[in-house]
Amino acid sequence: MENFYGFFLDNLLIIYLLAFTVLLGFEIIAKVPTVLHTPLMSGSNAISGVVVIGAILLVRLTDPTDYLTLSLGFAGIILGMINAAGGFVVTDRMLEMFKKKKK
Repeated sequence: MENFYGFFLDNLLIIYLLAFTVLLGFEIIAKVPTVLHTPLMSGSNAISGVVVIGAILLVRLTDPTDYLTLSLGFAGIILGMINAAGGFVVTDRMLEMFKKKKK
């Protein structure tokens, strides 16, 4: 329990910042009209790309015997790629709606 309390006190500012960003992000996304969700999702593909690159670097620089970090890095790569690929598919479908249909 002392370790947890010490960790909490050492990282209090970061914990407050995380809580603030979660609440702020929720409030911002909740106020976005439904029509704009798809363009916002396509913009989040860049964030997913950064997550994938970070996870690749994490796996590359981790000690081979540290299975927890390797597992988290691998999960970050897989989930980031699924999110990025899904975002591109949704964006492609959205852009197809604006093309003129051939007769």
